[in-house]
Amino acid sequence: MAHHDHTLHLHILGSGSKGNCALVEGPEGLVMIDCGFSRRETLNRMHELGLEETQVRALLITHEHGDHTGGMPVWCRRFDGEVFASAGTLQARKATAEVDAHEFMPGDVLQVAGLTVETFPTSHDVVNPVGFRFSCGDDAVGFATDTGFVTPGALRLLRDARILAIESNHDLPMLRTGDYPRYLQDRIASNEGHLSNAQAAEAVRELVGEHTQQLVAMHISQENNRLSLAVRALAEALGAQLDNELGSSATLVRRNGPDLHIRAAGQNRPISVW
Repeated sequence: MAHHDHTLHLHILGSGSKGNCALVEGPEGLVMIDCGFSRRETLNRMHELGLEETQVRALLITHEHGDHTGGMPVWCRRFDGEVFASAGTLQARKATAEVDAHEFMPGDVLQVAGLTVETFPTSHDVVNPVGFRFSCGDDAVGFATDTGFVTPGALRLLRDARILAIESNHDLPMLRTGDYPRYLQDRIASNEGHLSNAQAAEAVRELVGEHTQQLVAMHISQENNRLSLAVRALAEALGAQLDNELGSSATLVRRNGPDLHIRAAGQNRPISVW
């Protein structure tokens, strides 16, 4: 199986407003991104993907919202790996204020479990939100969710990662015609809210390079989006073909170099991205 040749893999346990957790697999084990599910749910989803708790070396937090940190207090009670969070993030919630963590500033570069982790600021209505670029050798995973626009740091650090996971939260017409009250619509659509399908599509035109082989739409709203709408927007932006009538995945066939595969991460089904 050729796809096992790569150094890094991304396992997404769930992505959306009901809970977020992903794991980057490198040579020294797993680095967990966010901890928004209960311990039991996290372990169930890990086991579904063939992953073990003992492989988790470190936990990185993108920001303090409950759907990203809700499982942390319990997880960290039995976790002896390192925890990393940007300055002020864990203090912003009573539940996580007790967790012992290495604090960093968005823009800092971390060395975590044999990986170089470059951090960059995102734009969200919280203290110090961040996204990450994980690299090891010449392999890289880019990760950015919960941002109202694609920040300059994100544009710089997400570019040409082999695996790119980027928020594609809402379809703007669905949001504006949906049931959410106007103030909430405005928050989501704001520069401190969430990326729309159109914004994600615009961004990937700049971010997808010749080394990018996997593109994953993240944090998809269950009320104001469909996985197929997000995939279609990204596919159209890049000239990729939908793989099936459901529009659940798409492929850009390249003459020179590896194909690009596009899919969406859901709230309920864990996926592994090689």
